[in-house]
Order: sequence, then C-alpha cells, then structure tokens
Amino acid sequence: MASSSTTSTAVSLLCSATSSSRFPFSTTLPAKSSSTLYFRANSLPATHAASSSSSGKDEILGRRGLVFTLTATLPLLLPFSESMEAFTAKAVEPDTSIYEVMKEEIRKVVSKGKAAGVLRFVFHDAGTFQLDDNSGGMNGSVIYELDRPENKGLKTPFKILEIAKTEVDAVQPVSWADMIAVAGAEAVSVCGGPTIPVALGRLDSKEPDPEGKLPEETLDAYGLKQSFRAKGLSTQELVALSGAHTLGNKGFGSPTVFDNSYFKVLLEESVSSGSMSSMTGLPSDRALPKDDECLRWIKKYADNENSFFEDFQNAYIKLVNSGARWKSL
Repeated sequence: MASSSTTSTAVSLLCSATSSSRFPFSTTLPAKSSSTLYFRANSLPATHAASSSSSGKDEILGRRGLVFTLTATLPLLLPFSESMEAFTAKAVEPDTSIYEVMKEEIRKVVSKGKAAGVLRFVFHDAGTFQLDDNSGGMNGSVIYELDRPENKGLKTPFKILEIAKTEVDAVQPVSWADMIAVAGAEAVSVCGGPTIPVALGRLDSKEPDPEGKLPEETLDAYGLKQSFRAKGLSTQELVALSGAHTLGNKGFGSPTVFDNSYFKVLLEESVSSGSMSSMTGLPSDRALPKDDECLRWIKKYADNENSFFEDFQNAYIKLVNSGARWKSL
C-alpha cells in the first residue's frame, strides 16, 4: 500500500553449471621417489618386466608389489585432499565476499534516519507479487515505477542505494533486486533490529510490474488479510511485517529504533482507550486491532519483542524471495 511519507514504511510493503572433471592439480610424484603409481594394466616399466618371470609365484609377487606400491604412495597423495578442500572453499568465496561488500557500502549511505524509506522501498518492490500466476515480486522493477502515486517519496531511497550499488558494481555487478533486499535487512539492523541473512542471485526484471498490485492503505483488516493471502502471506506475517512501521514518523515510539513499540502503541490506543488517534499510523494500521486474529498477534508481539524479531525475520526472508527469479547455479 502506498504512503506519501518519505520516512515511513507503508503496509503496501505488502503491502548445473557443468564443471570439468579435469583436476586442477598434478598427481606426478617427486622424481626421486621410489614409489611409482600406475593406473593401467600392463603398464609396469620395462626394467620391472624383465626381472619378472612368467611363473605363478612371480605373478603373485608382482601383485603384492603393486599393493605395496599403492600403500607406499598413499601418504604422498594426502595433501591432495587438503588442496581440494581449499579449492572448494575458494570457489564459494566470491559470493561471500560480495555480500560483505554490499553490506559495507549500504551502511555508508543508510543512516538511521533514512532506514524507514529504504525499508519501504523493499516492500514496494516485493509487494507486487501475486501467488496465483507467480507474477511480480522481488525483481527490481520498482526502479521503473517511481513515478506512480503509490511510490511517491521512493526516489530518495533509490538515489541513496544507487550510490552504494555503483561502488559494489565496480567490484562485482549485482542485481537491483539483490541490492534492495540486502538494503532493507541492513536498514533494520542499523536501527537495532534483528540481523537478517539474505540469499543472493536474484535476476532483475527489464520492465515495470503491472499497476494496482500493492495493497491500498485504506483497506480494512479483512481486505488486508485477503490481499496478503493472495501474495502467499499469512495473517501472522501481515502483522509481523506491519511492525516495520515502528520506524518513521508515524507515532510509534522512536522513529529510528526498530523495536516492538508499534504493537504496544496499537494496544494502548485502540484497546485501552477504545480508539486510535488519526495522527497515529496509517488507516491500515488502525484497522488491525479491530480484527480478533490480528489482535492476538499484536498482543503477543507487544509482550515479547524477541518473538516479534524472530517472526519479522522469517517473514522478511519470505517476502524478499517472493516471485524472485534466480540465476542458475
């Protein structure tokens, strides 16, 4: 759902490669080694063959000699396994290192005051996902949709992340979808929220997603639940993700601290006083406590911040994987 604020997150947030079998290492043993390993039958050297008779006894001794040869050679091959381990570790190093580069560059430009806008940017990219036809979702298409009314204010976080992405691309090109997904997780962490691991490898869309796929901020609780269900998200996940509104100037605690204040304020204003101020949150926020199922989760998260953090982390990972197209491994 869309919000006109540049500092708040809207519920519209949601609202094989075939490798060669050739080894990169040589199995040639040192020249002075008395142990030589032969892999083919009848491949004993001429000097060895000349000294061997055709008797059965000598044949047996020859086989025993081969067994001895293999046994003597094994210790020399042991470092090979260690080399393979190092080779395997090196093969996955680029993905790990670029992830760290992304997080480092993002933290250079995403301050606590800008975190809410960045998180909203994530939600508006992923929030177009539709489960029935597997369309939309986390595909970077939001960069083509910045002039839409529901995305008002998102040009600022786009420009912020563009700075970081330019630096990352100089090291290794990454997709906008990956960059946005990681940025949202870092925005949460910067403000004291949970540390959220984000997988990499999403592909970018080359065109905007269809319009009208984000939940409207004027929906009541029933409408929100239906909209989120169409995106493969449960009522629990709806409530947990809505907790991101604790960031920004919407009246839920500190605008730069990610905690469970959102749920505490919802309870205090809607349950204790019977109504919520129109100055607090979005209409969609104020609608949640009016639904018994939503209220149950609101109470749980207001009472237990750790439960909120855990459920938000799981819901966020699901959100940024929704509709993603991945690079072939």
